[in-house]
Amino acid sequence: MVLSHFIANDGTHIFYNEKSQQYLFLDHSGVSEVTNNLPSIYSKLTLSTNTYSIIIGIIKLKVNKYIIVADKHSITGNILGNEIAKIESFKIIPLNASLITKSSEESQYLDLLNQHLTNATLFYSVDNKYDLTNSLQRQYTIENLQYDERFWWNSYLCKELLENNANNFVTPIIYGYFKSHSTSFNGPNHQLDFALLSRRSIKRAGTRYFRRGIDSDGNVANFNETEQIFTSKDKHIYSLIQTRGSVPVYWSEINNLKYKPNLVISSQSSIDATSKHFEDQIKFYGDNYLVNLVNQSGYEKPVKQSYEHIVDNLPTNIASKIHYLYFDFHHECRKMRWDRIKLLLERLIQSGYTSDNFFHYDLNSSKILRLQSKVVRTNCMDCLDRTNVVQSTIGRWVLQNIFTHTGYLPEENLTPWENIDANFNLFFQDFWADNADAVSCAYSGTGALKTDFTRTGRRTKRGALADLQNSITRYIKNNYKDGSRQDSYDLFLGEYKPYQDSISSPFIDKRPPYIQLLPYLMGTSLLVLLAILWYPRGSISSINNLLIIGGCILFNLRSLSYVNKEGYQFVNWPKLIQLDAVKKVDVYGTDGKVIGIKYEEQENFRPEGKKQN
Repeated sequence: MVLSHFIANDGTHIFYNEKSQQYLFLDHSGVSEVTNNLPSIYSKLTLSTNTYSIIIGIIKLKVNKYIIVADKHSITGNILGNEIAKIESFKIIPLNASLITKSSEESQYLDLLNQHLTNATLFYSVDNKYDLTNSLQRQYTIENLQYDERFWWNSYLCKELLENNANNFVTPIIYGYFKSHSTSFNGPNHQLDFALLSRRSIKRAGTRYFRRGIDSDGNVANFNETEQIFTSKDKHIYSLIQTRGSVPVYWSEINNLKYKPNLVISSQSSIDATSKHFEDQIKFYGDNYLVNLVNQSGYEKPVKQSYEHIVDNLPTNIASKIHYLYFDFHHECRKMRWDRIKLLLERLIQSGYTSDNFFHYDLNSSKILRLQSKVVRTNCMDCLDRTNVVQSTIGRWVLQNIFTHTGYLPEENLTPWENIDANFNLFFQDFWADNADAVSCAYSGTGALKTDFTRTGRRTKRGALADLQNSITRYIKNNYKDGSRQDSYDLFLGEYKPYQDSISSPFIDKRPPYIQLLPYLMGTSLLVLLAILWYPRGSISSINNLLIIGGCILFNLRSLSYVNKEGYQFVNWPKLIQLDAVKKVDVYGTDGKVIGIKYEEQENFRPEGKKQN
């Protein structure tokens, strides 16, 4: 799709779709008209040289409406000849230029939109020829298939376009990862196309510590569907679906500035929510093989116990389709023995999940030759690092079977395919490692850990050092920056609507002045201390210098003790939507008047489901 754009003298924005040869008109209030011809009042105007890739959508903030467009994209591959593009840059265009004000609140909403669009990895099908929101199996087996709302990332932004019959200007976008590669395996006679695709769910979407567990509608945090696609030279296509998602019980980790947040399991029963979740998973994927990778001791133990308890108490009709497997990843793969992950494959086979569980379609005869009727749902604490390693291992295992199925490997072959074609193995590993980084960045703010194993097939000391760096970066982002990142999700997805939810600005810091000022006072004190040490006035051992040095050290020690005790008050919390496990309470002064708010743990929390847009 190529869109030309110009602005008429009356301020109307006009977009022209060269493919459908339609015009879209947007006045100050939004979509006003879709026509096949340019009205006579605009006949003397010529289309500008401004062209855009697609319209991402329309959003109304507190003061103004905006149309969001992608103005640059890159092709990252194709599926069945249909090009898939990644959005590289964007523009947010106000529909009413006269309403552009210096409103601080409006500017902060725009900053959140910019933050989300800048950080997100967004993909779309060029010319809308391929449905990225649905797996190949769903596309070939369901008549009149609609876009899958779970993965349609800009669905909220497209509502006004759809309501005004501007369907030809709507392009569904997924948030996740896509890349494909045309190559050969084990010689030029074995041509193939290989693609890897991850779709992130819009339901219970957000950042690592601000979206955990399940909500009352059965939606879990960080749910992703990953599809591995293989097309052989004789036009047979194979697809493998895997899923990941947070442990489906009511639980949370509450940031408190410590490296390990406060782990809380709600005392409220989540059996109804968990049942809803697995009912949906069975409906979409068939039998679910639940691979749980959390540690069986220490900090993570309560999450494991809660998961197993809820699985043991599922209704019979659901339990019959659920197969729970526990694999102590850190214990089994200790001392960098990550090759032992193959022990999990043996467990899967024993439980009834085999490597011939994939979708197979013959493009020549238009026949379905095999359906995928089972899915592996993998989780660790974050559904990131350990999960990525397991998913890539399962993808590799199933691909061994597909190579044999297509005749690229002889049936009697027992040699792992990666030992036969090292070049194909390299880009397979890179695809899965890049996919791991994309999913991890969306949730934790950094690339994935343990990707040295995914990229090279072995754990390295250099990789361990890179993991340490990422872990430190995660700590800083998760405690001091993720509040605004969570807000950017909630704004973009329509969970929070400024024009109806915002009476007063949600960005006002209502904490007591001392709490707000303390980090700045500590920073100033530290600068004074460094100045005295580097540039002392007179002897550094003079009584005045010693008093200042002692005062700065004492102030910072007492302040650090206070911050450690009151860690909740210094975390960068989201401002738009109340968190599940954290509540705001009033702080009273000596005169009995409210002087601010503070944050406390919410007991017996029950996360509510997604609001209706």
